Amino acid sequence: MRQIVLDTETTGLEPAQGHRIIEIGCVEIIDRRLTGSHYHQYLQPDREIDEGAIEVHGISNEFLQDKPRFADVVSDFMDFVRGAELVIHNAPFDVGFLNNELKLLDWPDGKIETNCTVLDTLALARKMHPGQKNNLDALCKRYEVKNAHRELHGALLDAEILADVYLLMTGGQTDLLLAGQNNESQSTAGEIRRLSGERPRLRVVQASEAEAAAHEVRLQGISQSNGGVCLWQQEKKSSE
Repeated sequence: MRQIVLDTETTGLEPAQGHRIIEIGCVEIIDRRLTGSHYHQYLQPDREIDEGAIEVHGISNEFLQDKPRFADVVSDFMDFVRGAELVIHNAPFDVGFLNNELKLLDWPDGKIETNCTVLDTLALARKMHPGQKNNLDALCKRYEVKNAHRELHGALLDAEILADVYLLMTGGQTDLLLAGQNNESQSTAGEIRRLSGERPRLRVVQASEAEAAAHEVRLQGISQSNGGVCLWQQEKKSSE
């Protein structure tokens, strides 16, 4: 499964008002592991950046003067994301800007959704944590992802942080490496804990007769209070 965690920075809030993308940042995840592959590009928007936007991301008009336009990089960008699931925080914002850029170019493949599926991590976080703050900073605090270096928004930095948050939100890293194993990919959830290949076998502790009897009494109580139905008793009978 190939996923691309994506973020953009823009000249303002509304593409309908002529605002444009000025930075794209993407990081690649394959089978829930960061591969180290990324896409990052600053863009010349051919318009002034709103002062409010500069306060958020710190990107100035002067900095972008010699940067390529979206038309110059669209083929490379689309090649990078095509066929992947895009993981985006507040996806309607970024997807709206990307589709606007493609529309301005009369891009033959149409909208970004024609080339990719989209997962909105903001919508996912709101389902998982209703009634709580679910912006990226709040999620970093909730899932203990370090973001002290994030003084300003930046597309690539925010994509890297979101990748860590997303993997933790959806189950954490998928593999623990034994000592001596090679790992060319980056950690998906901070530092990887490496277990010694010579560690002793785990001790298996069986329940005592008294504990087993107490457990059976508990199951009978559940069955009586639930109209004679207890799933654990049913599973026990089916396995005997």
